[in-house]
Amino acid sequence: MDQLIAMRVFTRVAERGSFAQAADELDISRAAASAHVAALEKHLGARLLNRTTRRVSLTAEGTDYLRRARRILDEIRDAEETLRGTRSKPQGLLRVDVPVAFGRYLLLPALPEFTRRYPGIELDLRLNDRVVDMVAERVDVAVRVGGLRQAGMVARRIAHVNIVTCASPTYLADHGELSTPDDLREHRLLGLSPVNGGTPEWIFAAPYTPRRLKLHFAMLFNSAEAPVIAAAAGLGITHTADLLVAEYIARRELKLVLEDFVVPGPPISLVYPSAGHQSAKVRVFSDFAADILRKWTDTVHTWVRPGTEPPQTLLPIRY
Repeated sequence: MDQLIAMRVFTRVAERGSFAQAADELDISRAAASAHVAALEKHLGARLLNRTTRRVSLTAEGTDYLRRARRILDEIRDAEETLRGTRSKPQGLLRVDVPVAFGRYLLLPALPEFTRRYPGIELDLRLNDRVVDMVAERVDVAVRVGGLRQAGMVARRIAHVNIVTCASPTYLADHGELSTPDDLREHRLLGLSPVNGGTPEWIFAAPYTPRRLKLHFAMLFNSAEAPVIAAAAGLGITHTADLLVAEYIARRELKLVLEDFVVPGPPISLVYPSAGHQSAKVRVFSDFAADILRKWTDTVHTWVRPGTEPPQTLLPIRY
């Protein structure tokens, strides 16, 4: 048995849930695919797949082995790339996971430049605000805001956000301005629902702690962008990262309030499984994404501060 071939066949069968589909993609017969997996199971002394006439599914042992096999195969692929000299010519499939706002407003507009520089890279780009299991979902590199939640990852801190409070000019004209965070108790507040439930806690410097403020929210959302959009529509006040509201403020759709109470927010990091962080495609994408974020934060942090007038527009950032 060629164990590496057997591992590749098993991985493809597990991902597709079908011997026939895996065999077609690997350009081998179904009998050969079945033989490779059977030989691997015999070698390991464990059943990896449950087989029925209609479907193929992983056993508990198969689920664990699939995760480890993927990591081994990814390391082999990265080693081959390096030996073939592809560090100077990155290529192949790159799976990227980024927050929705970063993808929509910064990364997608920059993709034409990225593809021009690296035409050999095929992107599988996933935009979501859910923190995925990078190993289980085979993500090569992710952009993350805040601390790491998954062990075994390598993080490269590249920027940070500030937390600001803002509302639309129309809302403020109707409901009045604010002097201190205590004034928030008299306003309609738009919050982001915590992942683990409960009530959002807006952070300001002491003495304006969540315990003192005891804020109540008119609306809660499960998307980081939603409170910003709602605030721009005049529905209330939001408290969020400056990167999310910067373009709205530049267009005068939102206005900063409580400008003297801006606080430092969480870091922004590029995160990748330790096994793959040196591959060429991960390296060049990481550098590209880091450059985007640095230029954006440098621009935003320059004027999202008390008494500073924003430009008419921030986009597009030049790459």
